[in-house]
Amino acid sequence: MEPKGKKILIADDEPDILEILEYNLLAEGFTVVKAKNGDEALDLAKLHQPDLMILDVMMPRKTGMEVCQILRSQPQYAQTLIIILTALNDEASHIKGLEMGADDYVSKPISPKVLISRVNALLRRSFRSDDSLIKLGELQIDKEQYLVKYKGEDIVLAKKEFELLALLASKPGRVFLRHEILSQVWGNDVIVGDRTIDVHIRKIRQKLNVDCITTVKGVGYKFELSAS
Repeated sequence: MEPKGKKILIADDEPDILEILEYNLLAEGFTVVKAKNGDEALDLAKLHQPDLMILDVMMPRKTGMEVCQILRSQPQYAQTLIIILTALNDEASHIKGLEMGADDYVSKPISPKVLISRVNALLRRSFRSDDSLIKLGELQIDKEQYLVKYKGEDIVLAKKEFELLALLASKPGRVFLRHEILSQVWGNDVIVGDRTIDVHIRKIRQKLNVDCITTVKGVGYKFELSAS
């Protein structure tokens, strides 16, 4: 995800702020979509699939926090970057926004230069980690560090359990056939049976304490993480 040329959705009920942010983001080479309230932000997110969203906390119809929470509950927005705009020194909103799944926050009154630098930093970080980090709702899988977090807690998995989870979570909703799983996780040179996959799936479910892996009888498995 290279920083320039990406699509950014701004949601704020103050026309002046929308205009200022749009002007500065366009000058940086971004495509800009604007929303005046939370409901419109959700509709436009679905229509345009932005790379990054800037959400004001206090908006009519749905707040920025509510929009963030709704987006993070849907797998298709797991990789969408979110910046929350909050009132100056509103520490409670900063913390709540990050807990809801926001990637960063910027305090009002907004410095366009500061906001642009935050946007570019997030997009650069995302570009570097696209292949190594999987974020689905409250589940985070770091393939470089072999780390799994769910609802803020570290989940300790054995190496093959981790590789199996990362494979399934890489494409939510897709059914992975048993022979695909065996080939990609254990390799063609290692002889293991279907029972081995079943045991590892059971352990992953137990450790995450959530039934996020669905068995498709006689076919394989798929990853589905419901909003909690």
